[in-house]
Amino acid sequence: MDKQQRDKATNILFVAAENDALPQGKVGGIGDVIRDVPQFLANSEITVDVITPSYSMHAKHPRAVHRLAFDVDFYGRRETINLFQIALENQAYCQGEVNQWVLEHPLFSNAGEGAIYCDDGPDKPFASDATKFALFSIAVCQLVTDSWRDRTDILHLHDWHAAWVAILREYVAAFAPLKSKRCVYTIHNLALQGIRPLDGDASSLKAWYPQYDLAHADIIDPRYQNCVNPTRAAINLCDAVHAVSPTYAKEITLPSAPEFGFVGGEGLERDLFAAQQHGRLFGILNGCVYQQNTNIESFDDIAMAAISVWQQKAPDAEVHQQAKARLESWQHQECRGPIVTSIGRITAQKVAILLTLLDGRPALSHLLDKLASADGRLIILGSGDAELSQALAAISNDYQCCVFLNGYNAALSDSLFDVGSLFLMPSSFEPCGISQLLAMRAGQPCLVNQIGGLNDTVFDGKTGFSFSGNTPIELAQAMLDSFERALDCFKNEPVKWHSMINEAKAARFEWPTAIEQYKKDLYQC
Repeated sequence: MDKQQRDKATNILFVAAENDALPQGKVGGIGDVIRDVPQFLANSEITVDVITPSYSMHAKHPRAVHRLAFDVDFYGRRETINLFQIALENQAYCQGEVNQWVLEHPLFSNAGEGAIYCDDGPDKPFASDATKFALFSIAVCQLVTDSWRDRTDILHLHDWHAAWVAILREYVAAFAPLKSKRCVYTIHNLALQGIRPLDGDASSLKAWYPQYDLAHADIIDPRYQNCVNPTRAAINLCDAVHAVSPTYAKEITLPSAPEFGFVGGEGLERDLFAAQQHGRLFGILNGCVYQQNTNIESFDDIAMAAISVWQQKAPDAEVHQQAKARLESWQHQECRGPIVTSIGRITAQKVAILLTLLDGRPALSHLLDKLASADGRLIILGSGDAELSQALAAISNDYQCCVFLNGYNAALSDSLFDVGSLFLMPSSFEPCGISQLLAMRAGQPCLVNQIGGLNDTVFDGKTGFSFSGNTPIELAQAMLDSFERALDCFKNEPVKWHSMINEAKAARFEWPTAIEQYKKDLYQC
């Protein structure tokens, strides 16, 4: 793209915590979106900038070039921020210009070099991360107000980490030029809202920005009146609000009801309903990149290599020893039934239904009883919450037909998609979900809870098996009933089973379709 074309093109700035276009730049699904959308969005009429913190890692990339140093006011003092641009060679789907940027400051590595998030525990939720992203956000505002004033046309903020930009754009006079730029907010996961105190804490709105009066009604949390809620602020202050599937966009306008097993607006349903009524809330399904897995290594080899790496990091972790022993025993046993796979972060969202007690035992134990009778196997891959991981490890250890791989490895994940017969994803809520799309791409029918993006992508009896219920216990029992249907189909209806494999492989949820909706509804360009 020459200078004249660039000057005429609309420039969209993606502001996010994760970016899987950069090495080790992701933790969850948001990183996939930030990697893929810019490539499919950029063309002769649109250029895209993507900016994240460096975390004292990305700025050391061999292709990183220092472009600018500038100061911001933070914690009542001047802080110097450094801007780096990283030129990437492999942007396979890109038809236009995508620029990768990172901001560097010592505070961006407050969780350790390369660590994107901190875990401060239940007593100080989001404290370290909120401070880090509050600095990141004011740096973005300063950059776009000054050096990039004529460069950026649209701001696209992703999740609460970038939501502070919306507050500063609205209420800080120095950043008034940002109001002329359209601002879009994407909700990737409403369960994480970044709530922090207004004042009285080192990690609070007043501590970060003492020079500004920011405590306005539309940014205060509706449940905790002494706290700022950046997610609520972005919902109320941005020109467009985007949920990552049509069903999820409807669910979050309703109040959550844990007693019925329903996760909705998580306290922000009134704000989201108002956004919907004003035509600012849009549900647009995430896409998937359809390419073949070129890995030729066997699952066993990849799994053993991954376990070896995990053991080096945690040599006393019994869960890794158990996994290695289980896989070694499987090499001498034939499996005649289905290989069920499950990949995802170990969080309550992902495993609460599996751990719901039925007749005094977790639903997962009942599921494994059924799988053992069918001579099948279950392979679970994931890391996350320590207590939940321990529960999964304990159950897995009791069943010869199950292995829990307590970590994450991209090659291992790809291999599991290829070797599996049925993909298990019984999330309590799911804004969109990427794992079910990758599983279907590889030809795995999916067993899912009929909510959020799972409802929009997996169709019962065609590409998988879905279930629903009105209480946690009903949901757990319904999951087991659907699992029995899947086992029966696998064993007794081979023609139907192979039809479902083919339907799953043929299902398409492609980014270009989503991008057209982005341009029409979110960007209006």
